[in-house]
Amino acid sequence: MIKKNIKTLGAVAALMLASVSTGALAVTEIQWWHAMGGVNGERVNKMAEDFNATQSEYKVVPVYKGNYTETMTAAIAAFRAKQQPHIVQVFEVGTATMMAAKGAVYPIEDLMNDVGEPFDKSIFIPGVISYYQAPDGKLLSMPFNSSTPVLWYNKDALDKAGVENVPNTWDEMDAAAKKLVASGMECGYSFGWQSWVMIENYSTLHNLPIGTKENGFAGLDTEFTFNNDAVKNRIAKIAAAQADNSFVYGGRRGDSLPKFTNGECGMWMNSSAYYGSIKSQAKFNYGQTMLPLDTDVASERQNSIIGGATLWVLKGKEQSDYKGVAQFMTYLSTAPVQAWWHQETGYVPITTAATELSKEQGFYEANPGTDTAAIQLSLNPPTPNSRGLRFGSFVQVRDIINEELEAIWAGDKTASEGLDTAVERGNKLLRKFEKAND
Repeated sequence: MIKKNIKTLGAVAALMLASVSTGALAVTEIQWWHAMGGVNGERVNKMAEDFNATQSEYKVVPVYKGNYTETMTAAIAAFRAKQQPHIVQVFEVGTATMMAAKGAVYPIEDLMNDVGEPFDKSIFIPGVISYYQAPDGKLLSMPFNSSTPVLWYNKDALDKAGVENVPNTWDEMDAAAKKLVASGMECGYSFGWQSWVMIENYSTLHNLPIGTKENGFAGLDTEFTFNNDAVKNRIAKIAAAQADNSFVYGGRRGDSLPKFTNGECGMWMNSSAYYGSIKSQAKFNYGQTMLPLDTDVASERQNSIIGGATLWVLKGKEQSDYKGVAQFMTYLSTAPVQAWWHQETGYVPITTAATELSKEQGFYEANPGTDTAAIQLSLNPPTPNSRGLRFGSFVQVRDIINEELEAIWAGDKTASEGLDTAVERGNKLLRKFEKAND
């Protein structure tokens, strides 16, 4: 009897183990490499967990791989080693590099069609989707976190300084900065991601070309042209504004955020996606408005362009895995998910439905100004100058621009000298990229 019971228990245990093993094997893991650190990383984890809870066949596993550059570089290296993830988050200026990674990318529109997942790209706002389309209109990657730079301002500081209206033009910006410093502020304004804000978006906002060939969209044989008189004059005026601390430089990325949230600078130009950080850190009344208009260059704004990133799918996985990838992409683009992401982070709602849901939920009424980024992106239909940019090796080109701008801020070069050198150095990288991808 004892032997019989032992045999029975053993059989039951074996069945249970087999059941567990079968259940474990039934769940397909989807690796998602991303560049969202801190609180946004926690939000990414929540989206994956929420999707995983909707079904039992797939499990999305988010993995933080460092900043945008580090994440893209890691994914390319992993693909070469045949250890790539299914999904990788790549920032907007990495688009040309990803397109050139022959055989590595599974265009999202092809993937959705191949696995039979319903897909309507018309749900995405034009200012976002146009950036990530191939020349034939095919969508290459899935829009995810899109932002645009805005002007953040300390309302209390402006009131104290006697600035009655939030600056709308650069002349008003300069005047307000002087009043802020005179009132006791350590600086009038600062900005971050300076190539994106002061070269790329300054140009598109005023319908100026950043380069030839429709900013690289129309061919690899493009050349930079941002060393034009309009950009040179604006950069020169900003450099001169350092004399009385109207402008204070604070770093290449988001390093200057504390200057704003700590009350040192009354105004700050950077991504709308800093909403979450500013909301949690600022101890004063703040707001956001559109980037200032340079009336010496244009009479009205054209449109700004996006920053942020999209999700690229990499080839080389089991074809059955891609059904789960497609389902996850669909989930991420639903209105409730995108509205939540937008309201939590300040990233632009990438679909019209997410915008409408945010309105219905009363978000914009309760948080005035949080629709600024979406409005600025959609002011006018994009032109060849304002659609965006698609330059090869632009990650490295941004480093060059940063170096040359820092030389200007330091007084080592004039604005004309620095921008001419940035264009010369940048064009050399464009020629190398073109040669490598003929």
